[in-house]
Amino acid sequence: MQIQLTDRETELLKAVAEAATKIGVPAFAVGGFVRDKILDRSTKDIDIVCLGDGMALAQAFSKLFHPTPPVSLFKTFGTAQVKFEDIEIEFVGARKESYARHSRKPEVSPGTIEDDQNRRDFTVNALAVEISTNHFGHIIDPFGGLEDLKNKLLKTPLQPAQTFDDDPLRMMRAIRFATQLDFTITDETFKGIQKIAHRISIVSQERITDELQKIMMTPVPSKGWYLLKEAGLLQHIFPLLLQLEGAETLDGIGHKDNFSHTLQVLDNVAKTSDDIWLRWAALLHDIAKPKTKRFEPGFGWTFHGHEVVGARMVPKIFTQLKLPLNEKMKMVQKLVGLHLRPISLTKENVTDSAMRRLLFDAGEDVEFLMLLCAADITSKNQNKVRRFLQGFEFVKQRLQEVEEKDSIRNWQPPITGEMIMQIFNITPSKQVGVIKDAIREAILDGDIANEYDAAYAFMLKEGAKLGLFPVIN
Repeated sequence: MQIQLTDRETELLKAVAEAATKIGVPAFAVGGFVRDKILDRSTKDIDIVCLGDGMALAQAFSKLFHPTPPVSLFKTFGTAQVKFEDIEIEFVGARKESYARHSRKPEVSPGTIEDDQNRRDFTVNALAVEISTNHFGHIIDPFGGLEDLKNKLLKTPLQPAQTFDDDPLRMMRAIRFATQLDFTITDETFKGIQKIAHRISIVSQERITDELQKIMMTPVPSKGWYLLKEAGLLQHIFPLLLQLEGAETLDGIGHKDNFSHTLQVLDNVAKTSDDIWLRWAALLHDIAKPKTKRFEPGFGWTFHGHEVVGARMVPKIFTQLKLPLNEKMKMVQKLVGLHLRPISLTKENVTDSAMRRLLFDAGEDVEFLMLLCAADITSKNQNKVRRFLQGFEFVKQRLQEVEEKDSIRNWQPPITGEMIMQIFNITPSKQVGVIKDAIREAILDGDIANEYDAAYAFMLKEGAKLGLFPVIN
């Protein structure tokens, strides 16, 4: 079998082959690049392994291509990196590894190409392609990786217990690859993960979260989360999510399993948006249901206020998972807190004021909110689903009408705090906030128009109530 290279990839690899010949070292393309080319997946990373000094090969290669920026050397790790526009090539010498049980950092020594393939995580990543001038394109496949690619299987080249014990992050990578590539993890390999899932504790949260982010960006992210649960990894990396699992029945009244519901909502969102933070909002939208679950005799199960409690939980969850504590986190927090609001507006007698307040609270994220709310409809009753979706279309139309009329969505106050202080000649104080809040509420309630003259006249009235009058210069 020959892998199919683009003209650019062929040009670059031929140059690597020429450089390797000049310094007398055999060289190979390995790992994910080979796998993805066989699967006809686009890739921007090429890993080169040579039987010798990888940094020396990179420098010899750079003399042929003169990349800008020049080759980057990482002497501590014995690796080098070269970037060409959207392609990144990494060079390293073939190596063998041995691990201490308390660390993911191996003891490394020079090795053969066979040693290098032995240390790979999965057979489909242990493929190598010769790029010497005499055998260019020849595939070396010691573990049957080509057959596993054909059958869409993930298995370790060595015994699973050894592979995962050496580097427990590989357990997360198995789940991620199975989700990304829609592959099946073989029984023996999966049992190997289940047996030592606790070893994930020695892996840094940053590396774990990097794998979670990649799972979240797959077409069907629920597959990864279900596998994490079944493998026994979820209880170690995100036990809070696992608390959603299970349906309870009292007095013949049950509630749905919120774990499976949450993952269905996540998949629904994934069908409509590639935004990873909207996907996180979907994953976390019901995260507070275990905390707020109550059974009310004669009524049934309730989760009152779970959206408010859940919104408060988001910053702590992001902190624990080492996700960014910036405007992205705030967006997720906002969506979790508001995800029930549009449902309450699916009635024909809802006022413009309620629509204005939703636009004000959601701001720029109102479209994401509506996508989340539509995804949250997971009933098997198609009539119910149809009725809810029709209601959402009604809300969308009303929101558009109110926005066109009142310009609330990205609302900026027509009267600012600085203007209030200047007009009444006062310093920063509680009075300024009282007047600002009164103006905002009057606009949202529809008592005054969202424009300067109306807001100015209203400000004067509110100021007078507080004993404040405009200073005429």
